Parts: sequence; C-alpha cells; structure tokens
Amino acid sequence: MSLDRIKHIVLILSGKGGVGKSSTTTQLALSLSLAGKSVGVLDIDLTGPSIPRLFGIESAKVTQAPGGWVPVPVHAADPATNTGALSCMSLGFLLRERGDAVVWRGPKKTAMVRQFLSDVYWGDLDYLLIDTPPGTSDEHISLAETLLKTALPGQVAGAVVVTTPQAVATADVRKELNFCAKTGINVIGVVENMSGFVCPNCSECTNVFSKGGGEVMAQEFGVKFLGSVPIDPQFVMLVETGRRPVYPVGTEVNGLDIGGQTHGNPAADVKDPEQLVRKYQSCSLCPLFGDITKAVTEVVEGRV
Repeated sequence: MSLDRIKHIVLILSGKGGVGKSSTTTQLALSLSLAGKSVGVLDIDLTGPSIPRLFGIESAKVTQAPGGWVPVPVHAADPATNTGALSCMSLGFLLRERGDAVVWRGPKKTAMVRQFLSDVYWGDLDYLLIDTPPGTSDEHISLAETLLKTALPGQVAGAVVVTTPQAVATADVRKELNFCAKTGINVIGVVENMSGFVCPNCSECTNVFSKGGGEVMAQEFGVKFLGSVPIDPQFVMLVETGRRPVYPVGTEVNGLDIGGQTHGNPAADVKDPEQLVRKYQSCSLCPLFGDITKAVTEVVEGRV
C-alpha cells in the first residue's frame, strides 16, 4: 500500500460546509513544514477540490508512474532553514479544465477515494493531511473503512475538526464528532475558524461571527480545543496573488502584536508556490497555526 512509509495520517473534518477546512489544511501543512516535517496533502473533496488553488499549483499535472501517480510538489525540503518538503494530490489535477464539474454517483466517489489511498506514491512522510468534503457521506465512509482496515497500527493519528463560532455551525459539527465516535476515529482536537476579522486598513480585530462556540463544543465532547483563528484577508491575498502580508502599526491578533512588520522585497510579491511557505511567515495567522501545530504534534507523537 502507498501509505506504508507515512508516519502519521491526520484527517481534517467538519460536518459543515464553508467553515474553512481547506484553508485550515493548507496552513497546518505549511506550519508542519516550517517545523521541519515532511508533509503530504490529499484532497478528497471530489466535487470541490480547492487545495491546488490554495497552494498556487492549479496548472500542475500529476506524473503517471507504473500502477499509480506521483503527487505534485509544492516546495522541496530546505535543511538550511529546517523546512520540510510539501506535496499534494487532488482530483483537481486530473480535470481537463479547472471549471469542469464532477458529476459522480456514490460508488464512483468511493472507488476514487480508495484509489487515492492505494495508488499515490508519497514516499517517506512525517504527516499526511487528508482534506475532506463537508458532511458524513460516501467519501467519509469509504475513507474511514479503508484506513481502519489497511493502515498500520497507530498510523491513523485521528482528526482535527473545524468549526466556526455560530450555533448553526457547531450543531452540524457535533454530528461529525459523533461520526468519529461511531467509526473509531480519534479526535485530536477542535479548531474554531473565522473567530474574528483582521482589518487590513486599521488595527482592529472584530468578532464578526461572535467567539467561543467551538471551545464550548469541545468541552461538551471532552476533546482538546486547539485554538481560535480569525479571518485574515491578507492570507487570501497571499494565496491568490502572492502578496506578502503587511499590517498597520498596532494590529494585535489573539494578544500578539504583528503590526508594522515588513519582510522581503515587495517587487517579489508574485504568485510562486516555492515562496509561499516563506511569505506565510509574515501572515498574522502563522503564529496561531504554529501553536495549533505544536498542540497537534504533541498529541500525535505522544508528548502529552
């Protein structure tokens, strides 16, 4: 099986659409890479694959190997900066046109998920992050069954569950936590996404969608709360255009002063997958995901 040389498999789940699973997966992958881990990202959101766009590798094509595929590299390992290699696999790489619709029934989705798990040659990885679609449908059932049957003991570390603060979101995400309990998937913890809005023009961070719903839900289910993450339009600009984030003086996010920082050459602010991990370090969300990543690795690697 192509997963045999992977140390830890982590699922990114949510019962609700639009809560930011893919952006959470992207930033968790970048943060793990900055921590020196070799990382792979598997996108099994078959009808809405967004991982290629977030990493700026939409035009890339998957390399065919005997009996399978080689994932698309985002950046190589850099021992000088202790940065781990990062690569991705998504159905988005296999579509003829970016706007092509995937109109598949359940059995074909199930077969595609199983093929992704068996026919992608990841090589040696510290972490494989699996970005999933919303809900608890065919893809999730196929993923859980295949992993629990074929993965090595302890290889499936568990799931990071993503929610937003509102009650309408946490109500759906509770179903995902129950899904994990029924399928025997360990819950590593809960991330509360969109908890605040970092204004690009002033130093305010406003709680647009309130705050704290994800933490309350985590307490109710007895699982670890990994942290709150605000909306940052400059992260969107980074992944869309390659522009390095710069914040007004006095900007504070979760008590951390990140305002007025400038890094690098503005002339280099172009979309370049190789530079994404470097520019991400200037983003307000980078230290937040650094803490989330530390909490995840402590749980996964048995240091807590």
